[in-house]
Amino acid sequence: MPAEAEPRPPAHLLAARVRDPYPYFAWLRHHAPAHVERRPGRPAVWQISRYEDVRALLTDARLSKDPGRVPGYVPGPAGLNRHLVHADPPDHTRLRTLVNSAFVPRRIALLEPFITEVAGRLLDRVEHHVHVDLIADFAAPLTFRMICAILGVPEHLDTPATRDTLMATIAPDESADPARAERDLHALLDTLIAGKRAGEESGGVDLLGALVRAGDESGAMSEEELRSTAYLLLLVGHDTTMNLIGNGVLALLRHPAQTARLAAEGAGSGLLSTAVEELLRYDSPVRDATFRCAGESIRLHGRTIREGEIVSLLIGSANRDGRRFPHADRLDLGRTPNDHLAFGYGPHFCIGAALARLEGSVAFPLLLERLGTVRLAKPADEMPWRPARVMRGLAALPLVRR
Repeated sequence: MPAEAEPRPPAHLLAARVRDPYPYFAWLRHHAPAHVERRPGRPAVWQISRYEDVRALLTDARLSKDPGRVPGYVPGPAGLNRHLVHADPPDHTRLRTLVNSAFVPRRIALLEPFITEVAGRLLDRVEHHVHVDLIADFAAPLTFRMICAILGVPEHLDTPATRDTLMATIAPDESADPARAERDLHALLDTLIAGKRAGEESGGVDLLGALVRAGDESGAMSEEELRSTAYLLLLVGHDTTMNLIGNGVLALLRHPAQTARLAAEGAGSGLLSTAVEELLRYDSPVRDATFRCAGESIRLHGRTIREGEIVSLLIGSANRDGRRFPHADRLDLGRTPNDHLAFGYGPHFCIGAALARLEGSVAFPLLLERLGTVRLAKPADEMPWRPARVMRGLAALPLVRR
């Protein structure tokens, strides 16, 4: 198909993509399952929207994770892109092996009492509050505390300011200085790594300390890879699960019958497990899969994706594809089977999936029990969404206790 014949999505769907991308995704699946965006001076970006295509391409060796294949393209903060998400084998295999042991399900399961304790303390703080921001008061500090515990981040750096330093690089405030945000981020990572080299003690798993030793003692990780990996784990280990909790609670409040069903069956029920999976599918915390580009030409739906062009695999769209999920736009907490792609698929399957699932399994029933009857403080379609490309998450979720 020549470039001039590229179908154009309706302007109102494009304008609403941050707030509600699902009508836009539905248009893509129906009209342009392999849709390319071309802008002057920028690499072409292909948007792949159907479940079958997204799942197949997540394991397709013709797609590369190396941003260096796209000249001039930097998908994140400068100097912090040498991590496992932006690596092909054998580098991906080496880097993933170094961090994998901290996230195996049996080890993550041991954190359940700690997650429950931290979540309970956070809810104690707002026990008598009429107004609660579920993101700032609960989801953000809970998920950041957990990844800090795994990495061995000192408690004095487990603060909102540290979280803000990380988040500023993926969803910057319009008034913020991007160069300063990157300098602050690099300074934070340097502080964390220097502390480990100085023998700073911390409880928990202390994965960051192990990575520093692996780099210093055996050369298993370069300095740039170390800093990039620390950044990746801090950001994704926090942001993904924060979005799961925020998006999930918003979905529950918009579907009171499903919420009542979950509350009635309780935390020990089989419904809780399927509910977490459905909340991951229904409004996925990762909207677009992380960076990929074509390592060679790929034919898809009669079109040619050329070598070096970026391929955006739309996780959020795939998870709402009616070809795979009956009544895909309906929230059904008992949905089974539910082979969603919220954590990806194949060799780059999210390394923190077990942690996210466990935190969700603790958080949702505890919130139902402790918050009581709540309502949204403003209409659902006025909720503020962070304008990040890969992630989908709320900037705030203001609630009012009745």
